[in-house]
Amino acid sequence: MAVWTIAAAVLAFASIAVFLDWRSKPSTHQGSTVTLIRPGDKGPPTTVTIIRPDKTSRSEAPAIGSIEVIDGDTVRSNGVAYRLIGYDTPERGDKARCDDERRRAELATNRLRALVGSGNAQLTRVACSCPPEQEGTRGCNYGRLCGSLTVAGRDVGQILVSEGLAHLYVCAATSCPKRRPWC
Repeated sequence: MAVWTIAAAVLAFASIAVFLDWRSKPSTHQGSTVTLIRPGDKGPPTTVTIIRPDKTSRSEAPAIGSIEVIDGDTVRSNGVAYRLIGYDTPERGDKARCDDERRRAELATNRLRALVGSGNAQLTRVACSCPPEQEGTRGCNYGRLCGSLTVAGRDVGQILVSEGLAHLYVCAATSCPKRRPWC
């Protein structure tokens, strides 16, 4: 049992070290574009145009190449949903456990929309903290891939946490901690 605990701690430490090293690299992207970098890709990154959310067209699917904010910690790009890592926001709608959580969820969602809409956003796919072979399935983040999103070189999770709209939520290599309650 102790060997597995040590192995898990080493993997978690290595994951955090790689993440922090990656986060320390400066962003060189400007304008209202999103650059999607997939690990292992040898070709140029995919660059997409940000379309600012319009309250009147929320039911319409986003155009190809757009980024859509689903909630405070989920975005969709090119039809693929990404769970943003490093933080957790309140649940919306019937998933919320109280009215205050529902209200906070809307604030977090609207703030993320404003951040993405300001331009200079970079979405990077990262490995999810799921058991092997589970990434991208219903058993791992409800079918979402994992990503990190920066705007003007700043991590959106850090911004939302600093504004009280999110909690830090750092996962280990293959599992995540229990979510903190909002109610």
